[in-house]
Amino acid sequence: MTLSLLAANCFKAASRRSAFGRIGTVGLRTLTTSVTDQATGPEEPKFLQAVELYFDRASKHSTASPDTLRHIKSTDTVLSVTFPMEKNGKTVMIRGYRSQHSRHRLPCKGGIRYSSEVDLQEVEALSALMTYKCAVVDVPFGGGKGGIMINPKDWTDAELERITRRFTLELCQKNFIGPGVDVPAPDVGTGPREMGWIADTYRNFYPQDVNGAACVTGKALSLGGVRGRTEATGLGVYYGIREFLGYPEVQKQMKHHGKIQDTTVIVQGFGNVGYWASKFFESNGAKIIGIVEHDVAAYNPSGINVEQLSLWRKEHGTFR
Repeated sequence: MTLSLLAANCFKAASRRSAFGRIGTVGLRTLTTSVTDQATGPEEPKFLQAVELYFDRASKHSTASPDTLRHIKSTDTVLSVTFPMEKNGKTVMIRGYRSQHSRHRLPCKGGIRYSSEVDLQEVEALSALMTYKCAVVDVPFGGGKGGIMINPKDWTDAELERITRRFTLELCQKNFIGPGVDVPAPDVGTGPREMGWIADTYRNFYPQDVNGAACVTGKALSLGGVRGRTEATGLGVYYGIREFLGYPEVQKQMKHHGKIQDTTVIVQGFGNVGYWASKFFESNGAKIIGIVEHDVAAYNPSGINVEQLSLWRKEHGTFR
């Protein structure tokens, strides 16, 4: 109950404007990539610091003891691994992370992302947010998150499979994966294919585990995946905004009619979540006037055809 109430307050605090300040996080927890450093000014907190700032603000509304709040705020366990991978006759060191923010409820749950921008403070921050999100809706999972610091576009499919299986092996050896321990999922740069490789590696490491297929979610349907999972997150974005617009105080402040119909929408990101969110907004009468990617944006005040834009990007690899 304490965690659920605190998490709810944390999300309320995050919706308000905050005055950012310094946090005394030191050592490995402050490790970031150059991209992260460039995205934040010297007076701004990094991602993990921002999450902890919101937590501190929300904790002021909790009746829990200071010791309990410190326990909830702290990350339980972080795994950092490196392993070699051959590429073009050279050895490249691959770095991966897995963070288990809270094991108060098990299993831990959270995605694994492949990106050159992955860093330790990012996975720790995202695992904390997973804890709070699960607590808000009373889903009995702890928060987890993982990532490998690679750009998937730089590697062949065969190389990505070897990287995925090696990382999974590291998770198995350190007891950082399992149906009742820690269950990864797709995230940025990963999908059903990678989840299938993870599940297969886990089954080979633990052939006696009759629940082995549940070591990971987001698998292909043929491997035990769940129908509707692919579009579920984007649908959740649509539902969340639809309900948000239903509040009279929101309508008054925004001078909005409170309906999705005839609302103009700009979507940030056009991966799996952004694509499906755009599709659901469009099919329910909203006008998608802008879609922003990390390197380019599409804008049309008369409205964007989401499916046509998706087909164009699949063919050309970009909006350009």
